[in-house]
This record gives sequence, structure tokens and C-alpha cells, in this order.
Amino acid sequence: PQSAKRHATSAQKMTEAWDYGSSINTFPESVEVDPSILSEASPKVLLVGARRSGKSSIYRVLFSKMSPHETLFLESTNALEISRISNSKLITFQIWDFPGGFDPRGEFQYGDAVVGPSTAYSGSTAVVMCVDAQVGLEGEALRRIIDTAEAASTINPSVRLHVFIHKVDGELFPSDDEKLETKTQIVTLINDHLEENNIHISVTYSLTSIYDNSISECFSKVVQELIPSYGVLEKLLDTLNSTCNIEKSFIFDVMSKLYYATDSNPVDLQTHELCSDMIDVVIDISGIYGAVTEVGGRPKVQAYDAASASAIKLSNELVLYLREVSTSLALVCLVRARNFKKRGLIDYNIDTFKTALAEIFEPEASEAQAER
Repeated sequence: PQSAKRHATSAQKMTEAWDYGSSINTFPESVEVDPSILSEASPKVLLVGARRSGKSSIYRVLFSKMSPHETLFLESTNALEISRISNSKLITFQIWDFPGGFDPRGEFQYGDAVVGPSTAYSGSTAVVMCVDAQVGLEGEALRRIIDTAEAASTINPSVRLHVFIHKVDGELFPSDDEKLETKTQIVTLINDHLEENNIHISVTYSLTSIYDNSISECFSKVVQELIPSYGVLEKLLDTLNSTCNIEKSFIFDVMSKLYYATDSNPVDLQTHELCSDMIDVVIDISGIYGAVTEVGGRPKVQAYDAASASAIKLSNELVLYLREVSTSLALVCLVRARNFKKRGLIDYNIDTFKTALAEIFEPEASEAQAER
């Protein structure tokens, strides 16, 4: 594509500091400002990138249930927006959505507080850098990536940089060849500049679009790196798989449809998409036929609760099986039909898995239940 050809024009070494304007990022206040969130020790995902690169669209689609087509009408982000994602006990994390004009090396304003880079990049932090694949990477956009990588790695050597080569859809990318060509150009360009500027940081590159499951898949991997006990979850799922002859298993957050954990087998994108779509089916049907409870004196259908479960037999003799394992968390697995005949044994082992999960992430609740 034409955007890929433009990448080569920025191959010169960047030794001079780029001038982003004011030394303090004085943007208008966000619609909702909670200064107390700055003092929390929860992990952070920083969304940074040029204007109109798709940062806010990613957040809205994943966490606000906005349709991808509706994001076309979103205005550019003019202020830092910090959101707390606490759907389950498994992990609570923050998402910092920065405006496109943000200087990654300078201080910034959030409400009445002026905060420096040491606060943004410290602790358990992942930086997601959005690159608009349809526009290309040059000039200020490229300089911003290098400055972000330098500032983040200097303050926190363990920070990881995730480059989302975003908007790989539409007429510019009719096939995978164009996508891979663009990715190769961007990876080479960024890696060369990091090496030339002697910046050492762990970087991963992903092709993403809000119009398919790629953004959910890639963002899931970002969040997984922020879960301290991820290795334990993986081993628990491996044990469950071997005990019940399960082909593949995921732990999904039903609110965002991110999978917070999976077993050690490679993730097949088609399998992930099937499991993700199954959550939509369960929630939609439960929203119609689910149990009715009163909330604030008004009847409300409980679309997802402790009794939520579903089994769908596919045409290839595989069964998709979903079970609730914790508040807002679902175990979704793929089982061969002949092995699913022992559903009682599978349910028993899932109950055991659910108990182990509660002991790890909800120790107080599990102790109280044991006393009863």
C-alpha cells in the first residue's frame, strides 16, 4: 500500500529533541476526573499515539460496548481520561487514554493535579502505542514512539511497549500480503531507531482492527502480562484440560470479552472468535429468558449469574462449553463430542477448578464458605 512506501522516508537517525510545545500538557479537564485514582497501586495500560490513530475507539469498543461504526463520530480526545476496569476479582487495572498531542517526556495535568512521567510509567505498566497503518509512520508520530520508549524504559526498565499497527482494514489492505508488508516496514523502522538511539525496551508488534476480533485478541495479551498469578492460572487450565480431555480453554471477562487466561497450547484465532461469539449468544438469550430480580424496586433480568452455563455442538463434532466460574468471569472450552458425554465428570472438575480460583483470588470469601 501507499502508506508502506512512505515509511522509508523517515529512516534518518533522530538525534534532536522533538518540540511538542508546552513543557506541561495543559489539556482541558476530562468529563470525569477522579484524582484519587492516581494514588492507586493497580496496574496501568497507557494508550498513546498520534491524533486520530484509534486510541479512544479501541477503548470504546472493548469497554463501552460501542459499535465499531459509531466510533467514526467520536471527537478527538482533548484531555487525559483515566478509567478503572474492575469487572472481576482476577485483576483491577487502569486505562489511561492520552490525547494525541501529549508529550511523553513532560508533565501533564489531570484535574487539579500535575503529574510527571515517573507516575505514568512506574509500577506494573504496559504502554500501547497506536499507529495508524493507513496514514503511515513518519515525523512526529515516529518521534513520539521513540521518546515514549526512552522515557518509559529509563523510569521503569521492566515496562513493555505494545505497538498496535491499527486500522488494517478497508481498501488499502485487501489481502494479508499488504498487511504483512506494512508490518514489516513499521517493525524495521522502529527497531532501527531504537537501536540507533541506544534504547533497550521489550517491544511487541500486532496488526489490529476494531472491525474483527484482532483487537480483542491483542489487548487480552496486554492485560495478561499485568496479572501476577498468570502462570498459576495457566497451570490450572492445563490440569483441567488433561483431566477432562479438553482441547482448548479460556477464562473470559464477559463484560469486555477479553480473555484473561488460557492454557499453554497456542491460540487459534478462529477458536478464540468462536468462544467470544458464544458469550454474546449466552448473554443475549439470558437477557430474554433469564431469571427476573428486583433492582431498586424495578424488575431486571439477570443475564449472567452463578448458574449460567451453555453447550453448543458444532458441525465438526466439537462442543463449545461455557460455565460461570466467578463474578463476570466465564470458563469457555472446546471439547470433542465423544468426550463431552462425560459431562458430569467435566462439571465436577470445573467445580473443583472454580474452588481453586476462589482460593487464589478471593481467599476471604473461600474461608467464609469453608466455615459454613
